[in-house]
Amino acid sequence: MSETEIPESDRLGEFPHPRMATHLTGQAEAEKALFDAFMSGRMQHAWLMTGPKGIGKATLAYRMARFALHYGTPEKARAAGATDLSVPEDSSVFHQVAAGSHPNLITVRRPWDDKAKKLKTVIPVDEVRRIGHFFGLTASERGAWRVVVIDSADEMNANAANALLKALEEPPPNGLFLVLSHQPGRLLPTIRSRCRTLRMTPLGEDDIATLMAEAEAAVEEPTGRKKKAAPPSEDERRQIAQLAEGSAGRALMLAGGGGLALYKDVSGLLSGLPRLDVGAVHALADKAGRKGGDDQYETMIDLVTLWLQKLIRAGAGLDTGPDIVAGEGAAMTRLAAGGSLDRWVEVWEKIVHSTARGEALNTDRKLVILNAFSMLEAAASERAGA
Repeated sequence: MSETEIPESDRLGEFPHPRMATHLTGQAEAEKALFDAFMSGRMQHAWLMTGPKGIGKATLAYRMARFALHYGTPEKARAAGATDLSVPEDSSVFHQVAAGSHPNLITVRRPWDDKAKKLKTVIPVDEVRRIGHFFGLTASERGAWRVVVIDSADEMNANAANALLKALEEPPPNGLFLVLSHQPGRLLPTIRSRCRTLRMTPLGEDDIATLMAEAEAAVEEPTGRKKKAAPPSEDERRQIAQLAEGSAGRALMLAGGGGLALYKDVSGLLSGLPRLDVGAVHALADKAGRKGGDDQYETMIDLVTLWLQKLIRAGAGLDTGPDIVAGEGAAMTRLAAGGSLDRWVEVWEKIVHSTARGEALNTDRKLVILNAFSMLEAAASERAGA
């Protein structure tokens, strides 16, 4: 596999990488916080950018990186009339960042495992140690910024987290850390304390619909090929935006991989709990767990846990939105009734844990999926007193 063919852990399918994005949607407040800090001349050396996965954290991080690398100082940005973090799209910095080739920018993410022929499940310590080498090789001439994007800190193993902490404790001149986290509560408290937290919020459904249309167009433009499937209808876009729950990343994943149809299959099966159509479950597991179907497998697990999250919200009396599959809301309410929600929360945690462990141990994905459905069936049977 050539270097250009190696999958990027922070890129979603065939959609453009966040470093290629020309603008940011729905995060004006977060962008203003970074812009104001830079323009004040008192830019913090480390930012912890938090919020659900797929809401634009990486897009904003690369936008900030381009701005700092292009202008360098508040004075130059002010002289150019900058009012936000955009830079000219024809600038060398824009093109270098988009290509991943700017010498003063490094991205720390899950690397490719050439032996296993797949992406590693964690960010190992060696990846974080590259930061020290990066700062050692890139000279801070004339106040030039050196930028580190970590996407995401949640995926670091323990040794990598400690290595990052050391780097944050000894920041070099004009070093800028942009640390992305979907679940900051799981990070070392000392990492959080050394960063300024920038909380980003889920996107609105209109923003998600706009981003879906733009991403679909961007996929088609470079190749000129027709898409393998027709784009979602307006009704399907609405349903996808609802399932996305504020995450453009999830919306693109659902739109690009038949995720809406998969959700309807999953919901149809789970709505019948405590009884399961065993044949249908095996057929679904065969489809999503087949070799080479990484995107479909990840979508499948995401949708199963999403359905369970909606069940828990229904049991807590919270709004779960309109049904996407007829009767699913009533099924969720029925399954949540008659006892504490702790059992369902426990099942959710076990599914998340077993999925991560399965990837780490290279377990047959079909077995991971079947195990998730088995846990759900067992909990529903207990609830029904069966």
